[in-house]
Amino acid sequence: MEENQRIQVPRVKLGSQGLEVSRLGFGCGGLSGIWNAPVPHEAGCSLIKRAFEKGITFFDTSDAYGRDHDNEIMIGKALKELPREQIQLATKFGIATEEGQIVIRGSPEYVRECCEGSLKRLGIDYIDLYFQHRVDTTVAIEDTVGELKKLVEEGKIKYIGLSEASIDTIKRARAIHPITAVQMEYSLWTREIEDELIPLCRELGIGIVAYSPLGHGFFGGKAVVESLPAESLLVCLSAIYFDDLNN
Repeated sequence: MEENQRIQVPRVKLGSQGLEVSRLGFGCGGLSGIWNAPVPHEAGCSLIKRAFEKGITFFDTSDAYGRDHDNEIMIGKALKELPREQIQLATKFGIATEEGQIVIRGSPEYVRECCEGSLKRLGIDYIDLYFQHRVDTTVAIEDTVGELKKLVEEGKIKYIGLSEASIDTIKRARAIHPITAVQMEYSLWTREIEDELIPLCRELGIGIVAYSPLGHGFFGGKAVVESLPAESLLVCLSAIYFDDLNN
């Protein structure tokens, strides 16, 4: 196969609402520094375009990745050089910084504000899959999803997703609007979702987007020999704990 020939990555239906994506997705957060130092936008855009050339069409970002929404801005630049109709883009809202502290927000007003901001930074008219990045346990999930439903009706997002949500939250959210996907950590050493969450999603027709399938790099063979650079997000922010799964 010639180097410039497009590799056909298998495609899969994500959930039961019609979204089809490449089976292998590209998590964009690392480009703006999570376990690693951020990369320049030019290099990040080149990596995204290279992934597309290899057949990956599903790209996952968040308004929380990188300082000052750096990751979405970078992805927006890359999208200008790719065929939008062939891309399935996921982004997220819900993690914010207030007075130097990480907070989780899910009010309807915040949902809409974040969506409008992401659309502008990404330079697009709609978001394919919009995730609540973490669940705000101080706001009824019915209120959060109710606003997401309005955004679907307005054509600003196509599908709704939840990240790190509990069983109860997923059931309550689905009663308001179909949930296309749930994003959870899932790898050889993180298998808790097999007990209840995977069976529930199969029953309800909800797709699962597995993040960190290589154990944050451990199963890729590099984590055993590399330490986190000082510029990485996890070093800068220290430990962050979220409690929805315990509620």
